[in-house]
Amino acid sequence: MHKQEVTIYDVAREAKVSMATVSRVVNGNNNVRKETRDRVLAVIKRLHYQPNAVAQGLASKRTTTVGLIIPDLTNLYFAELSKGIDDIALLYKYNIIMTSIENRLMKEDQVIQSLLNKQVDGVIYMSNRLPEEAAEAFKRTDTPVVLAGTKDNCEEFASVTIDYKKADTEALNLMLHDGKKNLAIVVGDQDAVVNGENRIPAYLDFIKNNDLGEPHVYTGIKDYSDGYNLFPQLIKDGVDGVIVTRDVSSVGILNSAIDAGKKIPDDLEIVTASATQLASVVRPALTTIKQPLYDMGAVAMRMLTKLMNNEEVNETHIELPYELVKKQSTLNQ
Repeated sequence: MHKQEVTIYDVAREAKVSMATVSRVVNGNNNVRKETRDRVLAVIKRLHYQPNAVAQGLASKRTTTVGLIIPDLTNLYFAELSKGIDDIALLYKYNIIMTSIENRLMKEDQVIQSLLNKQVDGVIYMSNRLPEEAAEAFKRTDTPVVLAGTKDNCEEFASVTIDYKKADTEALNLMLHDGKKNLAIVVGDQDAVVNGENRIPAYLDFIKNNDLGEPHVYTGIKDYSDGYNLFPQLIKDGVDGVIVTRDVSSVGILNSAIDAGKKIPDDLEIVTASATQLASVVRPALTTIKQPLYDMGAVAMRMLTKLMNNEEVNETHIELPYELVKKQSTLNQ
């Protein structure tokens, strides 16, 4: 690995710590255990990591304000993303102005313009979708924008995500190998790029390529009650394996199945895709596509610092590694 290719994310991954921990070690913060500090320093030495950019950012006297747009303050998925954003912002001594676009009387582009009017230096946008009016509002400004956990249609804005097509295909393969033949996908917003141009096409391709018959795509399933009420339709349609993009909807399907006397995973396998704590605290625990939510937020914040400081950014569309974590909602644990 060449010197110029090594990033703080590489060090964090190799040392098995967060990027915030790496930054604390780099900047001499004593609030790090000696064992952890030594491990990080060893990785820095081995990878020849040059932390000058971090040190310069922390030493800056300039007050920087970042706008954070989040769709729903109660959504655990975006809460996990926000932790990574906040930690890096704190290390760089950035101020954060957070605004929610959920259930607002103003249109989304008006919310964005209101935030931009506060003279923020950069914006991180988190949502399941980027409406056209929101994209146009961003295009009318020179303020750097990074999308965290979502994409835009034309990839005009920097983004940090995972490979959703690959992740869903792996999950579908798992259920197919478990003997499940009538597979379905359950999403929230069908017109969200992550769903409409990544997850649903990957699912349809998988069904076609494996000759699995009629596809089952269920859209508009956004919360617990939606998932709970959907389960009878899944059974009616003969579905025996399902990918659900929202953990809270997965729990709704799970509880509805249990209330109906069905056995999970024998009667229905469930793979959830948001990787929040909900997937682990329910019983049976849900097999999940584990997205590195904290790191996605932290990498998005780090990318934004580079864009705000006019630093070179080698890659503006980053896909971080995911993991398919097998739990009790699938047969193959």
